[in-house]
Amino acid sequence: MKKVGFLTSGGDCQGLNAALRGIAKSLHTHMGSNIEIFGIQDGYRGLMEGLCHRMSMDDFSGILTLGGTILGTSRQPFKQIRADKENQVNRMKSNYQKWGLDCLVILGGNGTHKTANLLQEAGLHVITLPKTIDNDLWGTDMSFGFQSAVENAAYVIDCIHTTATSHSRVFIVEIMGHKVGWLTLYSGIAGGADVILLPEIPYNIDRVADSLRKRTRQGKRFSILAVAEGAISTDEAGLSKKQFKVERAKMTYPSISYRLANEIEELTGQETRVTVPGHFQRGGSPCPYDRILATRFGAAAAELVLQEKYGYMVSLKNNLITHVPLKDVAGKLKSVPKDCELIKTALDTDISFGV
Repeated sequence: MKKVGFLTSGGDCQGLNAALRGIAKSLHTHMGSNIEIFGIQDGYRGLMEGLCHRMSMDDFSGILTLGGTILGTSRQPFKQIRADKENQVNRMKSNYQKWGLDCLVILGGNGTHKTANLLQEAGLHVITLPKTIDNDLWGTDMSFGFQSAVENAAYVIDCIHTTATSHSRVFIVEIMGHKVGWLTLYSGIAGGADVILLPEIPYNIDRVADSLRKRTRQGKRFSILAVAEGAISTDEAGLSKKQFKVERAKMTYPSISYRLANEIEELTGQETRVTVPGHFQRGGSPCPYDRILATRFGAAAAELVLQEKYGYMVSLKNNLITHVPLKDVAGKLKSVPKDCELIKTALDTDISFGV
């Protein structure tokens, strides 16, 4: 009898339930009644506090298209866990041993993987799946949740087009992404944005204004900017991390998009509005691509469980499912390269990055 614990951690996203279903169905197909699945509630907090229940195959029925996570989730910052490593990791290890688990399958993003690596180093058997709407996990070409978030963000931009055209306004759509801009880049191109601002490419506000004036001269009635919430100006890019935090703390605007809107109005005289879809981007059913990818990842994770091959994250490379060492993934960020093919495509189609 093999006992496997399931855990979802960090921000929720589309495809989590599809992945859980994929793992469970694959394990059951190969092991039948020789597998016991334990659902750990609310992420690492549940692992620390002993929130666990045995699951049946009925629990995984009808959840392929369901957003969110049936296990619940929470954010347990890695810095806090690392700072109190002896206590918090030992609490998680103690419950793992008390429940008699043979391994732990963890679904999450960057912070989740750093903590998963701590658990692996502490002697737990861990297998992980890459989940994040940011698509910023190193070691995989794609994480599940990303394409669904792209669809949601692009839908918002689509809807903004009609009101922007009607009122001859500039509209800024603020897209999730503090550190990387994959979601903004994809949804901006898909939604027909005229300007895309990413954390990886610091913008010059004068160049942004030039792009908008150019559209006005061409007789365009509106302009749309897709702006990552972590976008920074060229002036800010020259600051130290400490200086940057001080300057942002002094900023009187709710977010960078509102500051941009004010600057654009001052420089161009064009009426500018901001739309922040926020957690709308995380919600709803997973798109078909994510349902398939999450299921493929789930089946691959189950195979690693069966092979007792621990300490790996399943991943997608050149559209093939593989796996990479967890220790190589933890702590690494997959940023948008300035010379990536999609940046070139955007530039070739007259999209400005404010540089």
